Amino acid sequence: MNEFTQENPSDAPNLDLSLFDIPSDDRLAQYRPPTHKPRILLLYGSTRERSFSRLLTEEAAHILTLMGAETVIFDPSGLPLPDDALVDHPKVRELRDRVMWSEGQVWCSPERHGSMSAVFHRLGPTH
Repeated sequence: MNEFTQENPSDAPNLDLSLFDIPSDDRLAQYRPPTHKPRILLLYGSTRERSFSRLLTEEAAHILTLMGAETVIFDPSGLPLPDDALVDHPKVRELRDRVMWSEGQVWCSPERHGSMSAVFHRLGPTH
């Protein structure tokens, strides 16, 4: 196992250290604690009734909640295909609102032939 240290830049040859900004104690001292819990949006990529990705997402939400986060799970059922979606479709609006609310996201998808599920393909840039 490699031990990475701040003193040895050769530990990270793939980083351009001129762009790597290590926070100083002075900068960290200016940090103000948040006024709310971390907001985490969780998405799963299967609409099957017995979806293992949904079950795993629910477990992740439970753990994140125990760790102090506020969690919301987005149900992809009823999300239209990108070409059929109007910007004011209720599921598209709900997803957009949830993404804007969140400060972090957890995506859980079954693997389909080496790729993410069709549900996640529908979450592309058109939504």
